[in-house]
Amino acid sequence: MTFSPLPMTKKTIKIGTRGSKLALWQAETVKSELEKAHPKLQFELKIIKTKGDKILDVALSKIGDKGLFTKEIEQALYDNNIDLAVHSLKDLPTELPENLIVGGMLKRAEVRDVFISKDGRKLANFTANDKIATSSLRRQAQLLHYNPELQIVDIRGNVETRLKKMNDGHCDALIMAGAGILRLGYDEVITEFLDTDVMLPAVSQGAVAIEIREDDERIQLLVDAITDEMTRSTTLAERSLLRELEGGCQVPVGCYSEVNGDIIKLTGMVASLDGKVRICKSVESSLEEASENAIELAQLILGAGGKEILDSIRPSPID
Repeated sequence: MTFSPLPMTKKTIKIGTRGSKLALWQAETVKSELEKAHPKLQFELKIIKTKGDKILDVALSKIGDKGLFTKEIEQALYDNNIDLAVHSLKDLPTELPENLIVGGMLKRAEVRDVFISKDGRKLANFTANDKIATSSLRRQAQLLHYNPELQIVDIRGNVETRLKKMNDGHCDALIMAGAGILRLGYDEVITEFLDTDVMLPAVSQGAVAIEIREDDERIQLLVDAITDEMTRSTTLAERSLLRELEGGCQVPVGCYSEVNGDIIKLTGMVASLDGKVRICKSVESSLEEASENAIELAQLILGAGGKEILDSIRPSPID
């Protein structure tokens, strides 16, 4: 990709986003924070449809995850049709296209996954007769590790679509990211928050990222004013772990950060798809050394059998 020439002046700063309710909530929140920090400037949203939004009848793990929900938005950055892009950070590949960077991020929200059942039963009460829906290999692997008798079925679509599918009989329960459910105001459908001992979240789950052009100093300064530094530190460490594991959105890798003062405990996990093997390791370090220690954690996991697991299940993308 190559950049289009920048215009000499810009009256309105354009924010690129997907068009789902959750994506729009995130983009609107970024827009609101930017308007508060820079009241003399104008900001507007530009909705862009991605490959992941267009293919709804194929499991995510079979599509291939590199830029699945980001590529078209990133092209708009290259073409100078937008000035910054808003994503769920967990959707961003750890290796970004040349000359694009994560310029900032909002304060992280709830990191845990939530269990949503049709009849109010908790996960511990589910049996081999029940179906749990998820599009995530990470969730599937950990569910089967927790209870190998569970039936796991695939599901795609936004929050509303998934809830409707459950109520129409597609499944008896759903597992989704708690942050998205809370952001959309669906608190009442949550049956329980899943403990991280049962379900480690995705890398960077709950964080909203702002992607910009690397050389755009003006936009970087605007974004700096709304960036949460603690979120930046913890998620950069988690992404370092994922990068070292050479994982993506559609591999069974989980991560969780706990911060106490200036000490961070980073826990990482790789599991086999059938749940029979779940390798979970932790390291502690100062926040300043978190990214370096995340690489050490990745090596511990790979050396304990994680490499063999990941090599055996890496997806083969379709055309």
